[in-house]
Amino acid sequence: PSLSIGFKPSKNFEKVNHKVPMLSLSNAFDKTDLENFQKKITNFLNFKEENNFFDYSTEPKIDGISASLLYKNGKFIKGLSRGDGKIGEDITKNLSTIDDIPKLIKNKNFPKEIDIRGEVFIKKKDFKILGDKFANPRNAASGSLRQKNPEETKKIPLKFIAYTYGYSEKMNIKTQTDFLKNLKDWGFKTNKFNKKVSGIDNLLKNHRFLEEKRNEIDFDIDGVVYKIDNFELQKRLGFVANAPRWAIAHKIS
Repeated sequence: PSLSIGFKPSKNFEKVNHKVPMLSLSNAFDKTDLENFQKKITNFLNFKEENNFFDYSTEPKIDGISASLLYKNGKFIKGLSRGDGKIGEDITKNLSTIDDIPKLIKNKNFPKEIDIRGEVFIKKKDFKILGDKFANPRNAASGSLRQKNPEETKKIPLKFIAYTYGYSEKMNIKTQTDFLKNLKDWGFKTNKFNKKVSGIDNLLKNHRFLEEKRNEIDFDIDGVVYKIDNFELQKRLGFVANAPRWAIAHKIS
């Protein structure tokens, strides 16, 4: 991955350090890339080659704008843009205009403090209604989130899909698959094409399926993200440079 990700925080918004950096992902383009990715994981964990049938959480990669939502005691208190990955912009008021973002969560198993991360985007059909105001849906989402006046943001039909977390306090969840299920229970929208998959051949099969479905999906996707499903293994694998060692984005051409 490139060392520079996202964009430099704007002077229009207060700059805030992410408690946990919002990193980029390494890319895969074919079967060989996926085999190399899995081999590196196997070697790092010191697993035997024949035991490397990992479970992956596979999630379509939405071509939108990343955002980080901080909750304390169930209350949405702050929303940040990705910025440069280390420092984001406080765009809480703009994010608060999005109906898909719960403002208060009362579930007993919701962590005392958590930074929920996801993608802000515009559906293809909604983008058509906007006409030629923006070059593409991604630009429309980005421009809308960086409006000085939240009332202007409110006029744009922005959506939010949650898919991960940065920091969390007292969260008792063991896998990414279970985390995605909990996100839904907590009131977040998740991607209906998320799926747990084992083995490289099955990853490729799922990738082909999503590539064929691409035109039917009502938002732009530019790949499929594969994450080692087990959080304990993720923790052991850690990070390399600006990317997690336990995840990769399989691009769709």
